[in-house]
Amino acid sequence: MTAYRGGDRVPRRAAAGYGVHMPKNENVFSSWRAWRRRATSRMVHRGWRAVQSAGAVTAERPGPYRFARIGTGTRLAFPQGTIFGEAWIELGEHCVIGEQVTLTAGMMPGLDLGPGPILRLGNGVVLGRGSHVIASRSVVFGDDVFCGPYIYVTSDNHSYDDPHQPIGRQWPRSAPVEIGSGSWLGAGAVILPGARLGRNVVVAAGAVVRGEVPDHAVVAGAPARVIRRWAPEDGWQPPLRTPAPEPIPAGMTAEQLLALAETEPEAGAS
Repeated sequence: MTAYRGGDRVPRRAAAGYGVHMPKNENVFSSWRAWRRRATSRMVHRGWRAVQSAGAVTAERPGPYRFARIGTGTRLAFPQGTIFGEAWIELGEHCVIGEQVTLTAGMMPGLDLGPGPILRLGNGVVLGRGSHVIASRSVVFGDDVFCGPYIYVTSDNHSYDDPHQPIGRQWPRSAPVEIGSGSWLGAGAVILPGARLGRNVVVAAGAVVRGEVPDHAVVAGAPARVIRRWAPEDGWQPPLRTPAPEPIPAGMTAEQLLALAETEPEAGAS
């Protein structure tokens, strides 16, 4: 059926609006929603960066903490993990403490632990995100100790001597811990009470270390064991499987490095 409108013959369904594509503003609204999401995202990230900067702990801006010492250039990223007993915690210079790192001295807050620090970080120590360092006895990091994320270093271990008491209520066994200068602790490594690591020790990811580890050793496993050592007369034993990487020449700029990378042949090219 047709309807007459202004002398024109128009199908009645069309006149009623059926089957006729009406223009919509979906593209306009979609573009507005996308722009709003991008703007909100930028604002959130910009605000979070401002919060991280304001919440970082340094010698000049210690926040609520009163460490025995925070060295020049040392920074604790925000948000911090659990921190207490900081009057007995000493942080060297140019240390990098990642987000959510726990540093505690004593079994609980409010204890008097004596005249001197019991948790000491040397200069240039790096603690990866989510790491825990728990000290009720002496825990000492040497200089330039680098740690991956989620390492756990403790001077205390649960005891289970009394079979009738919950293990968590029994007094723990404690022993000092020492990590030698220049060492590297891989992600998730655990250093137990009484451990003494020498200089330039490599602890593989996930290793559980107790006892003494000599200088220039690589340890892996749970419990960890020495899998490689270096000696002046023999070098590394067993020998390393890959050659040492070439160091970046001193004084080379970022632009020179980029130019060098562009001129090097691709792997496998003749």
